[in-house]
Amino acid sequence: MSVVKNANVINSGSKKKSGGILRQAKSRRDPASDADPITEEELLQKDVITPDDVLRLNKITENYLCSPEANVYDIDFTRFKIRDMETGTVLFEIAKPPPPPEDDDLDYRDQEQEEADPNAGRFVRYQFTPQFLKLKTVGATVEFTVGEKPVNKFRMIERHYFREKLLKTFDFEFGFCIPNSKNSCEHIYEFPVLDPEVCEEMIANPFETRSDSFYFVDDRLIMHNKADYAYNGGLQQ
Repeated sequence: MSVVKNANVINSGSKKKSGGILRQAKSRRDPASDADPITEEELLQKDVITPDDVLRLNKITENYLCSPEANVYDIDFTRFKIRDMETGTVLFEIAKPPPPPEDDDLDYRDQEQEEADPNAGRFVRYQFTPQFLKLKTVGATVEFTVGEKPVNKFRMIERHYFREKLLKTFDFEFGFCIPNSKNSCEHIYEFPVLDPEVCEEMIANPFETRSDSFYFVDDRLIMHNKADYAYNGGLQQ
C-alpha cells in the first residue's frame, strides 16, 4: 500500500494556525493495459490534460505537457527529502534557497528573471549507488506552499521508465489544500521487484532511467516535472 502523510500550516501574517492530518491511500491501478494508448503529440494538442490521459502514455515524454504558467494556484515546492523507511537513512535532500533580501538591487533581479530558464526547477537529476535498487520501501517527503486559491483534488501521478519499459506507476492524492498554507507530505513508495538483469542494465546505463511527475488540480494538469536517475554511484567509471 502507498501511504500519504500530510500536514498543513496556514500562513496568516504573523499568526499561524496548524493542524495535522494523516492520510493513507493505495496507488491506483494503472489502466494502460485496458485503455487505448495515446501519444505525447496528441496530448500536446489538447486544451485540458486529465489523469486518465497521462495514464495512457506508453513511454517517457520528451517535452513538458504544460507550461509553468499553468500553475495558477502558485504551488511552490520548497524542500524534498528521500529516506530509507527501514533504516531511516536520508538518501537525498534538497531545499529551495530563500528569496533575496528586499533591499537587493531590483534591476539585477529583474534581469536575472528575464535570463532564467522557464523550465528551471522542473528537472532533477539523481545519483544513487547500486544498493538503492535493493531497497523495498522509500519515503519521499515534500514541502510546498499554496497561493491564494484553494487547491481541490490535488493529485500526483509519477511514472518511471527504463528506456522504453514502464517500471512502475505511483498515484497519490494530496486531497484539499488550504489557501495560503504550507504543507508537508510524505509519500511511501513500495518498489517493484526487478529482474536482476534489468538492474544490471540500469546500473550500467546511468540516466537512462527516467520519470515523469504529473500534478493535477480538479483533474486538470497544472504542473509537469521530470527526473533521471543513475545507480552507479561509488563504482569506478
